[in-house]
Amino acid sequence: MPTYEYSCSACGYRYERREGFDAPSTQSCPRCGEEARRVLHAPPILFKASGFYASDNRKGSGYSPPSEKVESVTAADSPKASDPEKPAASSDKTPEAAAAG
Repeated sequence: MPTYEYSCSACGYRYERREGFDAPSTQSCPRCGEEARRVLHAPPILFKASGFYASDNRKGSGYSPPSEKVESVTAADSPKASDPEKPAASSDKTPEAAAAG
């Protein structure tokens, strides 16, 4: 049987009572007789074994997630032959010819 904690709404008295799972969540306070409600607590759970973290479960497997690098080209980024501000690159010159002048 679990142990439940109760708190009185009138006088603030807190007490514990060992009851079954089907017990009602409200009772009368043993001090003043007003309504006492069950107090809920978070369960104390600790995950200490391996495999609970992203760095634990794939050690040494060589797995790497795929990169999601997306390159987008807009109309402003692409060079145009009719654009007067951006000169068209000439492909007839080799690096040696361009260095010579």
